[in-house]
Amino acid sequence: MEMQQEKSQSKSAKTFSSEFDRIFQKLKDNENFAFSRFSDGEVYILKGEKLVLADDHYITGDRSGGGVYTKEEHKSFDPDKDSFFQEKLVEALQHRQENYFKGLTGVADEDIAGKDAFQFQLDICGEGDDEHLTYSNLFINNNYPRFMQEMLPVICEKEIVVVANEAANFDELPLKIIKNFEVGSNCIINDYHLVEEVKNWIASNHIEDTIFLFSASTLSNYIIHECFKEHSNNTYLDIGSCLNPWMGLEGWKHSRAYLQHWILKMPNKYGTQVDTWI
Repeated sequence: MEMQQEKSQSKSAKTFSSEFDRIFQKLKDNENFAFSRFSDGEVYILKGEKLVLADDHYITGDRSGGGVYTKEEHKSFDPDKDSFFQEKLVEALQHRQENYFKGLTGVADEDIAGKDAFQFQLDICGEGDDEHLTYSNLFINNNYPRFMQEMLPVICEKEIVVVANEAANFDELPLKIIKNFEVGSNCIINDYHLVEEVKNWIASNHIEDTIFLFSASTLSNYIIHECFKEHSNNTYLDIGSCLNPWMGLEGWKHSRAYLQHWILKMPNKYGTQVDTWI
């Protein structure tokens, strides 16, 4: 009983701000690690449910509706023919390794995923890896100003490799980019070949102590998983859409409420949302 209580207290000790501090400290200490985000889109793939983001509509499981999704945001997962990618995503979520951190969908917004999706991810992870579980939204929502004002300057001090959409432009960002791996539309399926390409590039060029920034949907999870297994002497950060407003991309204006809140000054609950832990 005592051990169970200690375990429960350990899990409840995670907070949105303290988890940001924990990951940020590793960055400041030049300690290499991986942070991979398993957000609501990944939940649908993990469950083997249909996922579509198209020009004017979306399909997520048994839900569908209208919307505006620009080319860089297009994605399509068909469980009937794309089961390979579901299996690879499960492997990425179940993988255990020192300094391999997995961000799970929080329970604060039950409209998107909620407590059931969070528990579903915990069940896939299994017992005993709580130390390496954190929030998928760690760099956004209420933590976004800290990412931009505190974490980004530290990132800018080191050499950077980027994995992002082919339409991205980095002229407005003070990043020391030494390599850019471009991805296209529906990269979660069409660009899976980059998993091997990135691994091979790291090995052939003896890349060490470099920060890899990922803004490539679920493809980010695949690459981070495989690269950190073999090349854990680099840091791999899944930053999602955090820098999209400075990369010449437009989709965030329609589909990223936290960026609308902070950049476009359109107040909404996501801008100040604090994720919670079960």
